[in-house]
Amino acid sequence: MSRDAPRLYCAPNDAPFVEGGSVTLLPGQAHYLGSVMRQSIGAVIRLFNAVDGEWEAELSALRKDKGAVVFRQQVRVPQETKGAILLFAPLKRDATELVIRMGTELGVTRFLPVITERTNMPRLNLERLSLIATEAAEQCERLDVPEIEAPKPLLQRLAEWPVTDALYAALERQPGAAVADDVTGAVGLLIGPEGGFSPAEMQRLQAHNAVRALSLGALVLRADTAVCAGLSRLAVKAHKTYIE
Repeated sequence: MSRDAPRLYCAPNDAPFVEGGSVTLLPGQAHYLGSVMRQSIGAVIRLFNAVDGEWEAELSALRKDKGAVVFRQQVRVPQETKGAILLFAPLKRDATELVIRMGTELGVTRFLPVITERTNMPRLNLERLSLIATEAAEQCERLDVPEIEAPKPLLQRLAEWPVTDALYAALERQPGAAVADDVTGAVGLLIGPEGGFSPAEMQRLQAHNAVRALSLGALVLRADTAVCAGLSRLAVKAHKTYIE
């Protein structure tokens, strides 16, 4: 099977993928295959999800916004993405979308937007963000699409966070914040707003038993850059643990 075959996410349902089985494509998927990728009947594509794995399939019908495929064979078994949960303060639209795209590519399993005292809170279009995460999953060849929850206040997120799950936060420039060099056992990453956490929020973070301060280097980073830098550190550690 060619690695260049178009790759589409197909949400799991009551009918599992089986050899010889068929599935109807979503209108947007049919349009993408026909009008963007210039595919035709008989073309080989790949469909995937976290339950069924990844399958080679043949395009059996295609007309405008309608299409169907027939499954040939499974090429990858289901595999859980090994990554962190990302808590982040929503940014301007383009920056937030970049966070979702980069986070998906870096293995984020869940996105938990948080509202802080200094968050310049835009209206989040969760449907669009989910679409961006889906496209990123298709591009980077992961088998699942991360969940994106509705925003909640930071203090509520902290109250809900298990004290036994290590939550690393970019707090390195705060007085008295011990900076962790080892991210072993990291479950989550917290990145604050462009203006940083308020003094009251800092006190709550430092008092939480699960929170660990994480250094992202000597330079001042934009919030979206900080997300990428923090996830990269956690992803490298997770990869080393996985291959060992």
